[in-house]
Amino acid sequence: MRSFLRFVGVLLFLGVVLPLSAQNKRPQFRPAVIGAGKDSLINRIDSNDLLKKGQKDGAVMFCALVAPNGDATNAWTYRAMPGTEPLAQELERRFLNLKFTPPIYQYQPVSVLLFGTAIFSAAGTPHIQIFLNQDPDEIKALHDFVAPQPVIGGDSKFHGLTLPEGGTPVPMKAVVDTRLKVDRNGELKDLQVLNEEPPLLGFGAAIVADFQGAKFIPAFRYGDPDDCDIPQPICFPPTE
Repeated sequence: MRSFLRFVGVLLFLGVVLPLSAQNKRPQFRPAVIGAGKDSLINRIDSNDLLKKGQKDGAVMFCALVAPNGDATNAWTYRAMPGTEPLAQELERRFLNLKFTPPIYQYQPVSVLLFGTAIFSAAGTPHIQIFLNQDPDEIKALHDFVAPQPVIGGDSKFHGLTLPEGGTPVPMKAVVDTRLKVDRNGELKDLQVLNEEPPLLGFGAAIVADFQGAKFIPAFRYGDPDDCDIPQPICFPPTE
């Protein structure tokens, strides 16, 4: 009888410990980043074709909604520099079936918003660089820096970007410039609205309301979580 009880106890112990052990093999935090496979963004863009289309040096910002399995379920471009229409169009075309590494928050796969910048260089051998942040200083210094990614649902009160009450009078692409302060534990410390385009339609107030109680996968600098205080333009998905 004692042997049987010990056997049952071992089974119960393993039933508790093994799932926890499997969970702890995941990192606490891992941002969605560009993978190395054929479906990754960097491997889908044809730089030589862009050059043939007349693309000069330029940059385009983008935002992607990334699912727990790493799929980009929606993505859009904004703040394209003058003369970068071919680059913006190529990005939007390549967003279809795009793959990122699955984002992880508190050991669990989650959905996030990912912010990035694509820069095309036409001189010499044409090539494209993609940064997963939109901070001019970080990009200029070529830092390995991934901006904080707001978590959608779960412990996070963020459920995505919502339009101001009453919607918009005409189809538009609205951008709100913010200053975002997030600590290395993914806690939002401060969010300041600096500017909104177009003004006076309530997009800034909508951002503040959307991010009340939001949790983040923290910024990552050279592979490790880090505190950050950065400029973050936030673009609403284009309205029809």
